[in-house]
Amino acid sequence: MMKRLYLLRHAKSSWDDPGLRDHERPLAPRGRRAAAKLGDHLRTEGVRPELVLCSSAVRARETLERISDALGEAEVHVERDLYAADAAELLERLREVADTIGSVLMIAHNPGLQDLALELARTGGDLPRLREKLPTGSLATLAFEGGWRDLAPGAATLLALVVPRDLG
Repeated sequence: MMKRLYLLRHAKSSWDDPGLRDHERPLAPRGRRAAAKLGDHLRTEGVRPELVLCSSAVRARETLERISDALGEAEVHVERDLYAADAAELLERLREVADTIGSVLMIAHNPGLQDLALELARTGGDLPRLREKLPTGSLATLAFEGGWRDLAPGAATLLALVVPRDLG
């Protein structure tokens, strides 16, 4: 069965309060607008993940809040371990997903998220763009055959990369 993995880098965060810990930084106004546009895109494209894995960082949770109406009845897990996780840690978490789940949306951070997408994607027309940059608020859509526990480097195809600039 073909599985879908959506990797979403949280939207643009605010640096207005230098006293805030990194984990506590909220979205910037630009990030809130981009997340709203992304929600519209998800709705239009019919993206309905069965499971959402979201970093516990404020900016990731606020991104999730702004797209949640588009996600339908997805089961949502907010997890501290996704904050500042590297590609290997993100992959380990994905390998824990039950094989009965067909699609997962992971909301996390760079460089781990971009590194994971590049590690997994064997082919795809947007690979050169993904290698260049995964801007905040970007969504990489990957597909692969088999089970989550078998997810391995080069096992996926990058179907699409949508960056906020693409959404107008």
